[in-house]
Amino acid sequence: MACELWTKELDAYLDGELPESETLPLDQHLKGCTDCTALILSKVQMKQAIRAAGKRYQPDAAFRAKVQQSISRPARFRFSRLWFPLLAGPLVLVAVLIFVLTLGRPRSDDRLLSELADLHVATLASANPVDVVSSDRHTVKPWFAGKIPFTFNVPELQDSPFTLVGGKAAYLRQSPGAELLFRVRQHQISVFIFQERALGNLRGLDEMKNAESFNLRSWSQNGLRYFAVGDVAGQDLDRLRDLIEAAG
Repeated sequence: MACELWTKELDAYLDGELPESETLPLDQHLKGCTDCTALILSKVQMKQAIRAAGKRYQPDAAFRAKVQQSISRPARFRFSRLWFPLLAGPLVLVAVLIFVLTLGRPRSDDRLLSELADLHVATLASANPVDVVSSDRHTVKPWFAGKIPFTFNVPELQDSPFTLVGGKAAYLRQSPGAELLFRVRQHQISVFIFQERALGNLRGLDEMKNAESFNLRSWSQNGLRYFAVGDVAGQDLDRLRDLIEAAG
């Protein structure tokens, strides 16, 4: 059973609404408490299931066009205040439906960024965040051989504020990839690497983004798509990206 002291804080932690003064103690607690770790992982999985269900049951374009056509059709009667009580309910429902079909529908890129944030949170919450534990890039890189369908270079971190924690296999849109975990000033950064062709069109993701209270950087290099996610300043992500790009 999860610790009573922390249970009420887990939802705020996942939503990025927990003050930093409480986030750090909770980070430390999650590293040693298997009950709270299991609970927070179940919450992450529930969010992913809800998101997947939303994608599966979204109204199609034809239904949207039909609704828009019906509400734009000219009225055949003189509007009177007497009609308003009868129309208020349907009008509200139509307005809500339009919102869901347009503004309320998350874009594909936004869903992808949210999934990456969930993967990062799951890593932070895990008692064993990486499968290969090493600060030596010559140990971490060979571990991925045969586990993912591509290779990549791990950056040289000497004389930088970053420390390599290790790595593990990751999956995004059912595509296998790598997750490297770095530490900077007691904060952790996940760098996800996938084949760009496996993720489809990701136009606009090279710009700075914010994913559920995390800063994110994304870039393309040598046919691979990189994502750096963490609760650190954007300058830290930029510097780590430069080191990774320099590694080629």
